[in-house]
Amino acid sequence: MATVDQVMEGARDVMTVRRVFGEPVERGGVTFIPVAAVKGGGGGGSGEDPEKGQTGSGAGFGAQARPVGAYVIRGDRVEWQPALDVARLAMGGMVLAGLITLTAKTAIKRRG
Repeated sequence: MATVDQVMEGARDVMTVRRVFGEPVERGGVTFIPVAAVKGGGGGGSGEDPEKGQTGSGAGFGAQARPVGAYVIRGDRVEWQPALDVARLAMGGMVLAGLITLTAKTAIKRRG
């Protein structure tokens, strides 16, 4: 089982700038630098009961990363190209459709 120090070391490795900015890729004189949003959290604890001779400890860490876009470098020009998050767009569309439906139902009830 991993110690708290090992978990924290792993967390430090995950939460670095290397995870946010990917390795540059060059194709045909154009350089792409991928960019991600990275977030994470963790916790740990320990305890002991001297009367029963018991000790315990625990730790955990989780991280999430999602692409947000890429810097595109052509010569001396740098452009930002945002990533298209289809899942987020779909969720936004569903929320909007739900709000429209609720608004329409409310308007119909008030008229009728």
